[in-house]
Amino acid sequence: LGCKVVLLNPAVHAARDLAQHVGLHPSWHDPAQMLEFEAGYVDELRAMQCAGPTRPERYYLLAAKGDEVLDWREMTARYPGVTLRLLEGSDHGIGDFAQHIDDVLRFLDLA
Repeated sequence: LGCKVVLLNPAVHAARDLAQHVGLHPSWHDPAQMLEFEAGYVDELRAMQCAGPTRPERYYLLAAKGDEVLDWREMTARYPGVTLRLLEGSDHGIGDFAQHIDDVLRFLDLA
């Protein structure tokens, strides 16, 4: 299809990272609600794991060094040769995303 891809702090090893969280957890938005993360979900994530990009010129990676959940070095290693915007700070949710939206839209040819 030739579609462009924008990756925002992607989880490159989701099955590995989430395997330790199997069980019941309070909801982030409402701690009174419980969420269950099942072992089968880890298997599903593992099955969805795909190879790296075959056409890196179609990819834009926005990775934050300040991500408190994921390691930016794993992100950049997983996506070599892509257009990279490495944020010196920021956080997992890219709380300063408004500062980067114009670059993202330009990459997507939408600006």
